[in-house]
Amino acid sequence: MFIQTEATPNPATLKFLPGRAVLEGGTLDLRDRDDAAQSPLAERLFAIGGVSGVFFGSDFIAVTKDAGEWQQLKPMILGAIMEHFMSGAPLIVSGGAEPSDADEFFDAADAETVATIKELIETRVRPAVANDGGDITFRGFKEGVVYLNMKGACAGCPSSTATLRHGIQNLLRHFIPDVTEVRPI
Repeated sequence: MFIQTEATPNPATLKFLPGRAVLEGGTLDLRDRDDAAQSPLAERLFAIGGVSGVFFGSDFIAVTKDAGEWQQLKPMILGAIMEHFMSGAPLIVSGGAEPSDADEFFDAADAETVATIKELIETRVRPAVANDGGDITFRGFKEGVVYLNMKGACAGCPSSTATLRHGIQNLLRHFIPDVTEVRPI
């Protein structure tokens, strides 16, 4: 098994590509050891000193560190990922669902605007952000402000503010004049 690694715009996050599907549909952002209990792989990764976050995408695993240097952490992370996939253990053992659409908030009168916002995020924003080891999902729309949930490498990334303000906000404003601002939740 050959696992590739890629840097992300967030220096604290590294993207690992095992060359196979990781998570069927959706994403899963695990920010602490308690969350990791739902995934044997995440538990292995959190057992490595310095790992502070694990994010599963469709074909990648983004690992965030809060201590240590990548040259020391990377071999241990690669070993944990390889052992997991070679063992045949499931990625998720229970739960694992991301927040549903029920967690979204917006006025029913804005349903058409929200549908356009979601389509733009799904088709233009999420694929680009996944390339950087993260994900961004719609959470709400109120009084011209779009609220987004940033996950994986995007959470805590130094360039995430620029991505939100100059990239996503400008894109949404271009297509939807009702959008005045974009904020992370």
